[in-house]
Amino acid sequence: MKIIGIDPGLSGAIAVLENNKILNVFEMPVMAEGKKNKRQLNSAQLVNLIKENINSSEEVAVVVEQVNAMPGQGVTSMFNFGQTFGAIKGVCAALELPIYFVRPSKWKKHFELINSSKDSSRTKAIEMYPKMSNQLAKKKDVNKSDAILIARFFSETRLTEEI
Repeated sequence: MKIIGIDPGLSGAIAVLENNKILNVFEMPVMAEGKKNKRQLNSAQLVNLIKENINSSEEVAVVVEQVNAMPGQGVTSMFNFGQTFGAIKGVCAALELPIYFVRPSKWKKHFELINSSKDSSRTKAIEMYPKMSNQLAKKKDVNKSDAILIARFFSETRLTEEI
């Protein structure tokens, strides 16, 4: 089974795992919106990324981090985040892919990352996948690490429950 882990949001990422091996990791595809250099999700590119990494004969699960509004977040940024989250759900529905949601507290607890710095998920992902250290070298790569760990969490918890 292929597992696609998604850290939603415009600075998020997508990881594709199979048998706990990383097949691919991408930054969330974005494009310019309007004149003010704002960004929005490039849904068409997201569709292509997913299609390129799966084939119709295999079982696929999409696991998306389920996040809520946070205190201190601006109204506009939360609206944009919700728009991206909804577009991801729509893309998965259109591609007829099963989608699962996992709260950050659940997957972070599984990897013992509760009350640790945001960057600690990057450290954890590099410990689990040392060959990925070049792709996870920068602080901004924390979103890729999150996507990897979200997919890995599903693999380690959900898949073992079904067997």
